[in-house]
Amino acid sequence: MGQTFAEKILAKKTGQSRVVPGQIIEVNPDLAYSHDYAVLVIKAFNDMGAARVWDPSKIAICLDHGIPANSAREANDHKVVRRFAEQQGIKRFYEAGVGIVHQVMVEKGLVLPGTLVVGSDSHTTSCGVMGAFATGIGETETAFLWATGRLWLRVPASVKVTLTGMLRPGVYAKDVVLELLRQVKGDGFIYKSVEFSGELIEELPISQRFVFCNMTCELGGKCGVIACDRRTEEYLQNRTAIPYDPIYSDPDAGYDREITINGSTVSPMIALPGDVDRGVPIEKVAGTKIDQAFLGSCTNARVDDLEVAATILRGRKVHPNVRLLVVPASAQEGLAAMRKGYMEIFQEAGALILPSGCAVCHGGHQGVLADGDKCISSSNRNFTGRMGNPKAEIFLASPAAVAAAAVAGKITDPREFLT
Repeated sequence: MGQTFAEKILAKKTGQSRVVPGQIIEVNPDLAYSHDYAVLVIKAFNDMGAARVWDPSKIAICLDHGIPANSAREANDHKVVRRFAEQQGIKRFYEAGVGIVHQVMVEKGLVLPGTLVVGSDSHTTSCGVMGAFATGIGETETAFLWATGRLWLRVPASVKVTLTGMLRPGVYAKDVVLELLRQVKGDGFIYKSVEFSGELIEELPISQRFVFCNMTCELGGKCGVIACDRRTEEYLQNRTAIPYDPIYSDPDAGYDREITINGSTVSPMIALPGDVDRGVPIEKVAGTKIDQAFLGSCTNARVDDLEVAATILRGRKVHPNVRLLVVPASAQEGLAAMRKGYMEIFQEAGALILPSGCAVCHGGHQGVLADGDKCISSSNRNFTGRMGNPKAEIFLASPAAVAAAAVAGKITDPREFLT
């Protein structure tokens, strides 16, 4: 029997001809990154008596969670991280405002096909969009890795998700992911390597493919991957001069599970508050009043997402009872949107534009919800308390649905604004 992507790449990284699911291996990652919580990594690094990182060229840090700092504690944490990066010679340090770390790692060309990437954040799975094995690890694990260059992993079993058909107008990658979550639930792919393929994936731009890998961790997955193809190569063409060696699953590879979704049958979806797998067609809750709309996060805040929202908002105003927060995934994406005139549209509509970063997604600042508030968000999580208040409610949807709700003041099928 042939080997899956995960089996082949992890075998290569261990120097073995073959590894099998469940096997414990030791690997040397190609890239290990972190964000503001690097302050916890640094503490663990110091506590274990480490003095120097194993290879500063393989470490990256990007401040994105609590930016700009809104407390002395956050500011001091950032200061610790900046000093560590300088002392250790970590050149790939990205300041507050550059963007969300997962987006930045990809757009800077630091994640290449056939590489092994780890990050101290669960949404490191995002980087699988480049054909890499990318997974999140804890701060203490990261500290040990930074000190030694070594990390142990259990080889994951693999599942194959085939996406067929073409999306209808007003339907996006986010809707398909929410439908997938509805079908398999949030624990459906626990510790699995999730391979996304099919004609739908082939036709989607990198920005929309990103959504599938980003939300793999919401499915319980260890990593999510989309094989390198012409779109991947085109994206990387002006971002790196480093040669790379893509890895592909064998045609006769064995999978724990295979699932197919026909994208042409998916309608606009929305995840009800409390869990990401509570997806329903948006018409089921149409008319629900909202207080805040969040167009941001590493999931859905790239220029094409902003374009869709701007199309809906052009010539319209944000409802007087709604706060619309617009946060580009990176400064680069925000600049591209600005050049296309989208940021002007948002400003004229009455949106509040914030610096590129995580913003309210993690519940730390910049839009924390009040008691009883309802927020529609383009982000990836809607657990109770996710946006800083357990007495608020979060609905997950596409950027189009977020923009439509911001205008209408209530959850609305975005196709009503796109026809």
